[in-house]
Amino acid sequence: MAITAKLVKELRDMTGAGMMDAKKALTEVEGDIEAAVDWLRTKGLAKAAKKSDRVAAEGLVGMKVEGGKGVVVEVNSETDFVGKNAEFQEMVSDIAAAALGVSDLEALKNADLGGKTVSEILTDKIATIGENMSLRRMAAVEGDVVAAYMHNAAATGLGKIGVLVALKGGDEAFGKQVAMHIAASNPASLSEADLDPAVVEHEKQVQMDIARESGKPEQVIEKMIVGRMKKFMSEVTLLGQSFVVNPDLTVGEAAKEAGAEITAFVRMEVGEGIEKKEEDFAAEVAAMQG
Repeated sequence: MAITAKLVKELRDMTGAGMMDAKKALTEVEGDIEAAVDWLRTKGLAKAAKKSDRVAAEGLVGMKVEGGKGVVVEVNSETDFVGKNAEFQEMVSDIAAAALGVSDLEALKNADLGGKTVSEILTDKIATIGENMSLRRMAAVEGDVVAAYMHNAAATGLGKIGVLVALKGGDEAFGKQVAMHIAASNPASLSEADLDPAVVEHEKQVQMDIARESGKPEQVIEKMIVGRMKKFMSEVTLLGQSFVVNPDLTVGEAAKEAGAEITAFVRMEVGEGIEKKEEDFAAEVAAMQG
């Protein structure tokens, strides 16, 4: 596979590695960008890449909380201008309200919204606003207490990052602090038990490769891995992370002090997991003039 300048730049953006290191990594793994990230980490030349760093898509997330249930939906658009459109914002808010009464995305698409289904409303808005849109996903949490936080809010319950936290015990004020923490720290799971085993195994293998680069004996490496995996868990699990409000406590410890148990959370960011086509604005203008 040809190692293009664009591919090298993408790897550099993901890892912060130097140009020559990025190119060498891609050459070593025949252009596989995910494998190149691991190669750079093994050599101590990069930090773990966050896939969300490569994400770029427009639109809004909308949230609603009613009683012990909270829902969040994502509606995507082609440009950020549409996210600022009052008509689009109203639609996303209405879709979020409709999500309170359904259990999954398919049911939401078919839910009634003023005499039309959500899908039909979306089709109508595509025609009137003149831009492609999609209802991409929804998620919900339920608990004794459900707290919500919207980061980069465009209007009430609408924004770029929506977080819901479900608690057993505790109060909404503590729940909102946890929600703000989640918005900033983006944990991969609630606890170690909820973490994807494949993610754990992959990280363990990478850490072993890094440790072996030091040339230490296997028995020493095994002890090193225990400590490194403990640190990894404290970084990626919500309950193990240092609480932003009081870094002397983990989130789990802070919850106990608040008399609460965090039972679930959802963090939804606009465009998460979507690769956006890179636009060459100058070329587009030139083509229009031509």
